[in-house]
Amino acid sequence: MSKAKLIITAVVVEGRSQAQVAAEFGVSKGWVSKLMARYRAEGEAAFTARSRRPHTSPGAIDDAVVQRILGLRHRLTAAGLDAGPDTIAWHLHHHHNVTVSPATIARYLTKAGLVTPEPQKRPKASYTRFQAAMPNECWQSDFTHYPLLDGTDTEIITWLDDCTRMALHVSVHQRITAAIVTTTFRETVENYGVPASTLTDNGMVYTVRLAAEGRHGGRTSFENELRRLHITQKNSRPNHPTTCGKVERFQQTLKKWLRAQPDQPATITELQTLIDYFTADYNHHRPHRPLPHRAPPATSYTHLPKATPSIDRTEDTHHRIRHDIIDTDGKLTLRHNGRLHHIGIGRTHARTPIIMIIHDLNIRVINATTGEILRELTLDTTKDYQPQNQGNP
Repeated sequence: MSKAKLIITAVVVEGRSQAQVAAEFGVSKGWVSKLMARYRAEGEAAFTARSRRPHTSPGAIDDAVVQRILGLRHRLTAAGLDAGPDTIAWHLHHHHNVTVSPATIARYLTKAGLVTPEPQKRPKASYTRFQAAMPNECWQSDFTHYPLLDGTDTEIITWLDDCTRMALHVSVHQRITAAIVTTTFRETVENYGVPASTLTDNGMVYTVRLAAEGRHGGRTSFENELRRLHITQKNSRPNHPTTCGKVERFQQTLKKWLRAQPDQPATITELQTLIDYFTADYNHHRPHRPLPHRAPPATSYTHLPKATPSIDRTEDTHHRIRHDIIDTDGKLTLRHNGRLHHIGIGRTHARTPIIMIIHDLNIRVINATTGEILRELTLDTTKDYQPQNQGNP
């Protein structure tokens, strides 16, 4: 039984005064008087609690604006584009001259059942955010997979400017190799200049410095290119994908848009055409929240001054020690700049365990058992085979 019914019953049936009932139930005499007046006017309907909602909501937005918000949500989602409250607010302001706060948009999207609850995630405040201060101060790179219409797997490599989120290069290949990484990097440098640093994960196509024991060796062609251009190389730690979060997020946005296309690509050429269209729209038209005034990436990249390498890596030499066994033909193999070279030692030393000390191009081969120096040479990078009678170039 509701409190209203108890109070009305006490006054009407028991004949008690309104003051006594108000004191007993801990309510004001004025409220008891209003309740009795409502009972005399409406009868038993007064027993039901009334809504406390205000008669008017001056802050509510028009139904036409609500429908426009929902329409934008459906249209952007169907196109595979970002359809969050911030993006919808940007479209309303720039295309419809209507200003609505993202919080209000989020409330109406939730009310319409268009927001899928997500499990509890790690708070964003717990991450240490970083962002380059100038374009070309840092380029992030990564590659991801996308299937063709028949299920054939392809790999897409991206070079992204850390400061402006400008997609500098996006291309699709059957398989990403160290040579492709170097080639795409050189193409990007030719188009946009030399960056001060690069940031990638520790994949073998980017670096072998962090490879498992027994697999790490000389620099890859990409690492040698960075040294030649005096570019600082940075790699994320294993199992820390958030370090390269900007390029990871770009790839997520790209694949979401690709999956939303009605005609899925059947060939690499068709997929590249779609990627080129998306990249142009992303760079020149799509608003980006982290940038001032949510400007498209190309606007910020074009108008801001560019960073350049600030260190000298001339003396950044590479040292390593290899333990190996001379093969039956009396040769050793050594990979330099992504290319495998063969070093002649002599058949008389076949199956001899050796220690190879490498200082950039200078190599010393030592018998691991006796300590005898079997050969010293300077690697001729223009030749595959390094004969025994080769002089230092």
